[in-house]
Amino acid sequence: MRGLHADTGYLLYRLGLRSGQLFNTFLQESGLRLRHYAVLRFLATSDGALQRELSAQLGYDPSAIVGLVDDLEKLGFAERRPSPDDRRSRIVVLTAEGRTFLRDTDEAGLRVTNDLLDPLDPAERETLHGLLQRIVEDRPS
Repeated sequence: MRGLHADTGYLLYRLGLRSGQLFNTFLQESGLRLRHYAVLRFLATSDGALQRELSAQLGYDPSAIVGLVDDLEKLGFAERRPSPDDRRSRIVVLTAEGRTFLRDTDEAGLRVTNDLLDPLDPAERETLHGLLQRIVEDRPS
């Protein structure tokens, strides 16, 4: 194992897997997965988005976005509306129920993060967050 643990990419992969597993376990009772949560979280930062924008911003296959939005619509967390810029296009928007769901999941998300980062002190957590944010923001979309 020592060889794998010397590889930063592998460690990031393992951390991502563990984070996803913990958060998916929490989301399981709602019938959602982390991918659904990511769509909702993105929509919370916008006035709506075309499905192709969701695909590009989140890095999900366009066909996966269709299914995720369908699921979110069934739960009343998101809806498709005519685009104000092009009536032939439809944008996906977060509903009031979706906002409530996100607010209710924030505490659980914080618990997952705290569990994952428990070995780090507050300064180390802040440093890690800053470094990860820099890597993500420098990556071309």
